[in-house]
Amino acid sequence: MTLKLLRKAGFFSLIALFSFEISAQTEKKMPPIIDVHVHASKVNPAFASDLCPWFLTSMPGSGPNQPAPSFLNNDCVDPLKAAKSDQEMQDAIISATERLNVTMVVSGDAEIIHNWYNAAPDRIIPSIGIGQNMSVEAFRDSLSGGFYKVMGEIAPQYQGKSPSDMSLDEYFGVAEELGIPVGIHMGTGGNGMANITSPSYRASMGNPFLLEDMLARHPKLKIWVMHAGYPMIDEMIALMGANAYVYVDLAGLIWSYPQDEIHDYLKRLVQAGFGKRILYGTDLMIWPKLLETSIGLIQNATYLSYDQKRDIFFNNAVRFFNLDASKFE
Repeated sequence: MTLKLLRKAGFFSLIALFSFEISAQTEKKMPPIIDVHVHASKVNPAFASDLCPWFLTSMPGSGPNQPAPSFLNNDCVDPLKAAKSDQEMQDAIISATERLNVTMVVSGDAEIIHNWYNAAPDRIIPSIGIGQNMSVEAFRDSLSGGFYKVMGEIAPQYQGKSPSDMSLDEYFGVAEELGIPVGIHMGTGGNGMANITSPSYRASMGNPFLLEDMLARHPKLKIWVMHAGYPMIDEMIALMGANAYVYVDLAGLIWSYPQDEIHDYLKRLVQAGFGKRILYGTDLMIWPKLLETSIGLIQNATYLSYDQKRDIFFNNAVRFFNLDASKFE
């Protein structure tokens, strides 16, 4: 078999294993899962392309006068289908949360978040970012209203800013005061971010050490580093060792980069002693089946025990977000 076929075979083997595990539990409820990183946005059918998981297994270069490499890849036997409308996406998401017993922390478009929440209030935990030109007062009012339980996704890296930039500091102060957990993007965003899709993006601004000054100013702030600071594993481990309130999620990373790379990164975090501070997340956007894909990768990680998987899928998030585990039974 060619390398390409082997990769495809590996994908279908993983999905087959997970599908078997789901079917084996059809007569009893799936153990609860909390997905801490989901995006709710309006679907644009013109840009709703299908997706092959682990599409960054090959990242070809280009040149200033050459066509840019594709940001996504749908050249596989059975790519994940993109939703083509807001209603299709909502129906697929609500169905998946019920079938897989998933609760989601959701950020993005306020209207879409409210629609999802109204359709399944027990499955959606609303999260709020810092909107363009949103004042600190407006941000405080939004959190004080009680609908939003989480602050995120905060992504200054895309503007070429450090998370410790003082322009963000008052917002973090509000979250600290109100006891609101914060999700901060730290890590890569795909192949050629700075010269294809986001010219202000800076890889250096994804260094987990850049969080230190902000955390020192807000010692009671609880944050999770989205994408686990990939690929800066040494810095991520050092930061977590110095700050007991810092967790990480695996979102995006677990369905886009090569599987061996993902497992090596996750294994390092666990080997370093942080298995109880890893959160499950998808970075789910317009491909509902990414839930099964992402869950399957963790379920089939042979180096993780059952208890370690349950920590990642559920127990760690219960602790981090101060949730009542009995409400998920």
